[in-house]
Amino acid sequence: MSLSDRSLRDLLTAFSSPDPTPGGGSASALASAVGASLLMMVAGLPKTRTGADEERAALAAAADVLAGIRQQLSDAIDADAAAYDMVVAAYKLPKTSPEEQTARKTAIQLALRAATEVPLDVMRSSASALGHAKTIAANGNQNAASDVGVAAALLRAGFRGAGLNVATNLGSISDAAYLSAINAETARLSEAAGQAAAEADALLPIG
Repeated sequence: MSLSDRSLRDLLTAFSSPDPTPGGGSASALASAVGASLLMMVAGLPKTRTGADEERAALAAAADVLAGIRQQLSDAIDADAAAYDMVVAAYKLPKTSPEEQTARKTAIQLALRAATEVPLDVMRSSASALGHAKTIAANGNQNAASDVGVAAALLRAGFRGAGLNVATNLGSISDAAYLSAINAETARLSEAAGQAAAEADALLPIG
């Protein structure tokens, strides 16, 4: 059974077990998936900020995009665990001969790239969801302002956690061009996510 199909109790037990998976990467994806879900909830409330048709249209459009983002984040809960298992399997490959050593090194580098792409996608999805938080904060029911705030906090946590996993994997990757490209993208994503979160928070009538 996939992690995302388990009961909440079973999932929490899995996170607390001594097994390395699910770990921080899956937890980051889960946090952001819950954040996106909360934004969808507020977007779907019968009452908008003022009841204007324009608000309802903006919220519906945001909810439609967020549904796809939430699915991506949900998929990443299992994908992160699978990617980690690939890295472990690569490190366990035989290395007695020069040929085996070369094959093992190649497999490790490929597995590390795959393990980097999953949390990088979580960062992308989280930043995208945060971009829609402003729309929901501006148009949604103000009685649900705290829900939007919690959603943004979860998305920031998921984004940050995914970033930590990206950085960890990059520390073992040898391709300089790849490292440069990923570092540049994470920097851009961090700036965009931070700005989006600040703009959403500024629209919330809560401290």
